[in-house]
Amino acid sequence: MEKWVCTVCGYIYDPAVGDPTNNIAAGTAFENLPDDWVCPECGVGKEFFEKA
Repeated sequence: MEKWVCTVCGYIYDPAVGDPTNNIAAGTAFENLPDDWVCPECGVGKEFFEKA
């Protein structure tokens, strides 16, 4: 699974880790994140992420 980086703050979403802060389980691909998921560091939406 590919990592994705926030173009605003540099946060890296790693599917192997998930996003425990927002109850996203490890193993969740970026494409499978809920549409309303936001960056846990700066709060922007998925549209501000690109493949790392």
